[in-house]
Amino acid sequence: MEERLLALLRLAVKYSATDIHFEMKYYEVTIDMRIDGTFHRVKSKIGDDKLIRYLQYLANLDIGNLLEPQTGQFEMEVDNKLLSLRFAVINNVNSTNGVLRILNSDNNINVDNLSNITEQNEYFKSILNERNGLIIFSGPTGSGKTTTLYSLLKSVSNKKIYTLEDPIEVFNDNFVQIQINEATNLDYEEGIKQILRHDPDIVMIGEIRDTKAAKMAVAAANTGHLVLTTIHASHASSVISRMCELGVNESHLYEVLLCLSNQEMMIKTDNSKQVVYEIMDKDEILYFRKNNITSDNFLSVDKQIKEGIANGIFK
Repeated sequence: MEERLLALLRLAVKYSATDIHFEMKYYEVTIDMRIDGTFHRVKSKIGDDKLIRYLQYLANLDIGNLLEPQTGQFEMEVDNKLLSLRFAVINNVNSTNGVLRILNSDNNINVDNLSNITEQNEYFKSILNERNGLIIFSGPTGSGKTTTLYSLLKSVSNKKIYTLEDPIEVFNDNFVQIQINEATNLDYEEGIKQILRHDPDIVMIGEIRDTKAAKMAVAAANTGHLVLTTIHASHASSVISRMCELGVNESHLYEVLLCLSNQEMMIKTDNSKQVVYEIMDKDEILYFRKNNITSDNFLSVDKQIKEGIANGIFK
């Protein structure tokens, strides 16, 4: 099983896959890799049904527990590169579904290479000089939100950076990284409380998924700290409604917002990858608050993609 898993991981690393999906029905297994947000089928082999159980073992999951969804992490060395991996498994009446996420596959991206628009890269770096406020990155799964977040944090020097994550996706010795652990009552609320006692310059919350995380992100920014986080939303402007749906007071949110960004991962005609960003700075956020629409100066992801395709930049 180890050789089969190593072969799949080599393939995933080669093509910069973010996830490997396994689905088993009546001992027949299908395997798909998510590459640039799109699924690609991998040819199955005899014995792949045992691979899911092997992954459960490596992730220290309860193999005998078929009723509850489970998630665990482990590390594996692939061609002299240590990969941090997370395996999640869920069972239903006729199938077993597992997802193996490669957590640190994009750890070498530089902030200056995030966007093909230099002004966007410079803007991202400039807002990290702010002393307080809330910066939220959004986009679909596989769009590179976590990569953007870590690339920006790695560009910062001489500041104390604390992260609160579930799970930790990219390990970095320059940050103090704390993993959420509900079993020990270390949730987002308690984690933020503990972090703020250490006088951080920047707080990173890995992803906002629930009310507690959303409210704590706003609260931390409101106490004079710079907070960066991510959320799933279709456009930069829709982040505001998404946060409000999670119970955040709209007025309090607007008071701390510095930047809203949405991104998509695109494939260029030379087969390289390029992230496309739309950015709402403080002026754009203020305009949206007054008019409930974006201004004529706002450069949307959709517009940039259409222009890129028309100009032969994107496929």
